[in-house]
Amino acid sequence: MEGVSPQAAAIDSIFNNPELKEIFYQQHGDCNCYVYCAGDALWIMGEWPDGARITFRAVYAPHDKIVIKTTTKKKNQAIFQLQTEAAAYMVTLDLYNNGQACLRCKTSVTPKAPLNFRYWPRDIVPLKAAGSKGFPEGEVYVSQSGPRTGMLYFGIKEPNSGTVLYLQNLSSLGNYCEQTKTSLSNTVGGSWPDIGFMLPSSDQQPLKTGKTYIISDTFVIMDGKIPADETAMSIQFMDLLAAIYLHLPKPNTQYHHWPEILEKTWHDLEHSAGSWCQVNGHAFLNAYVCDYKTPPEIMVQLCVLLPLLDYQQWSRRDMQITKDLLKVIPDFYDEKLKTLVRWLPAARDRLDKSEEHKKPLVMDSWYLHHPLMNLVRLIKAGKYQDREDILFTSLDFAIKVAHHFNYQWPVFYNMETLEVIKAETTPGKGGEKDVAGIYAKVMLLAWELTQKEEYLEEAKTACLSLQGKGFELFYQANNTAFTAFTALKIFTITKEQVYLDISYLSLANIFQHLWLWNCGYGHAKDYPTFFAVFPLRDAPYTAVYEETECFASFSDYLELSEDISIPSSIRLLLAEFIRYYINRAPYYYPPMLPENAISKSTKTGEVAGKLWIPVEDLQDGWSESGTVGQEVYGAGLAFALVPRHYYVVPGESLLIYIDYPATGFHVKEKTASFRLQGHKKGSCHMRVMPIKKRTTLPRIRVTDGKTEIPGTTCDNGHQEYTLKGNQQISISWK
Repeated sequence: MEGVSPQAAAIDSIFNNPELKEIFYQQHGDCNCYVYCAGDALWIMGEWPDGARITFRAVYAPHDKIVIKTTTKKKNQAIFQLQTEAAAYMVTLDLYNNGQACLRCKTSVTPKAPLNFRYWPRDIVPLKAAGSKGFPEGEVYVSQSGPRTGMLYFGIKEPNSGTVLYLQNLSSLGNYCEQTKTSLSNTVGGSWPDIGFMLPSSDQQPLKTGKTYIISDTFVIMDGKIPADETAMSIQFMDLLAAIYLHLPKPNTQYHHWPEILEKTWHDLEHSAGSWCQVNGHAFLNAYVCDYKTPPEIMVQLCVLLPLLDYQQWSRRDMQITKDLLKVIPDFYDEKLKTLVRWLPAARDRLDKSEEHKKPLVMDSWYLHHPLMNLVRLIKAGKYQDREDILFTSLDFAIKVAHHFNYQWPVFYNMETLEVIKAETTPGKGGEKDVAGIYAKVMLLAWELTQKEEYLEEAKTACLSLQGKGFELFYQANNTAFTAFTALKIFTITKEQVYLDISYLSLANIFQHLWLWNCGYGHAKDYPTFFAVFPLRDAPYTAVYEETECFASFSDYLELSEDISIPSSIRLLLAEFIRYYINRAPYYYPPMLPENAISKSTKTGEVAGKLWIPVEDLQDGWSESGTVGQEVYGAGLAFALVPRHYYVVPGESLLIYIDYPATGFHVKEKTASFRLQGHKKGSCHMRVMPIKKRTTLPRIRVTDGKTEIPGTTCDNGHQEYTLKGNQQISISWK
């Protein structure tokens, strides 16, 4: 245990006073819930059966007197109206118990004069049982970093009481931050036992007299189990997060017509000069718009090509751009190293060495495997079968590197000598820990292509190397998502539980890096952030390409696990991420953002505000977006999304859109049927629309096999339906 603050020491004394009386009590699941007005604060307390306690500060009024004006008690709810010299407060306590006891405590303040909160201590203090002095031993497993979800997942280890998931619904505090010009990044954390949410200081701008602001909106679940290992911890964390998610207020989603976005991107990708460069008579995509300094990269070409080919197969349309990109892939093969390399060999002299990786023979560990993954996918799809030699010698090189580093990759290494250039992401944190997962995916794809056992054994060994990494496994979101899917796939082949457990660990690592709130202040008032995922452990922004690959991997995971018993929390959270990503993703495109929200200067290239090519980054509301650049390799977004969520009805002028993933879509005798993924406690939207504009829809009937589901007619004539997850749906028409 680290040092204890004076506030925490004082709280220990307050709650060991035998004369202290609660103003509210209710048994809540296996725990007891109390409310106290003590000292300069109003406290919510949860008590485990063994007596260990967790206190949550709902109101803090230093050097002031709290007067309870009214207390209103209802079933599973209590509302407290408080007065101090400086302000009026209202605290609403809700107790939910739908299979998992969860409490919500929301605090609002109405100042009596312009009010500054210059210091607000962290709001959680764990305590031992009544009569015992000091603080229990505990451990924080997950806490907020940057603008991630404002949550703490921690355990009380001595006495062995249980775990807590605490989540501050930061969406509710948007008005406070807009008024005070403050950010909610890094507001939930602390050092044991002083942990929890710390309201950002309002020094810059006081709260207005007579206006009401929410200053805390807390959800808490106390679980009586301490996880025995990283698998149990992963499952418990996801289960508790899903349980809170069901009660969390969620923003509405808005339909965006993705086929139209796709057409705009296709046009701009083909016709914008800033997206392309020429080397030796061949055209290559730039990584960023107007980045002519950096040589072409193999990953960029393949990142765009694969979703374009998916769309081409779905639409049966001819695309010249796919032919152009297919031509240039062999140009990235290095004859000396016998492998594909990152930078185009013919243009290596452009590298300016301004960063560690911008040197000809320096390889970023994950980067070696990403192009190989897509190359195997191409060959499996019937492309490049006459150049399989490029693939197999590149696989040999990748295996040599994996063995050299014993499946524990550094950040950067020299491709010729395998000398480590940069060993760790930050001191003591190790290298790129989830590279083993994308390597395993490459090897598994190679095994599916060739049936050579060597590749399957490599995939299995790499996956097993991920054990023991706990919540430190995550390096890059898309690679961790590949890991989850690959481990699940190996489980379906081997039936060995350890691989299923590794898939759970990978997903839990991703869920700790969610942005599970809407940033309703600054520039972010104009774009949604709810249910985003961050690309790197320390990234302060979300990134389009990593999110798109997570979106695709999560869809694949749900489809592969359809007949496997996995925690229902996983089905719910993955499907909900997909639904919200479809809602959020259009705001990566500059035409969807206000001009003042886009940075005027970028790290790489330029941002062309009218191009339908996404910016790499969306930021916290007080920062401009697009600071990294306009990401050409993220332009596959619409081409990846449309084939997964739009269904053309053969022989009919009908297009069906579903914002949950679905499987088994088929049409027979004017009836379309499919299975929705997700969980029955989640819901999604479906639209039925004519393919051709100004065409009237036929009469539509939608059922879940038993009951007809009513729809609503939209202004444009589309029919929209709300559907529950995990059910069979039929659509018939006349």
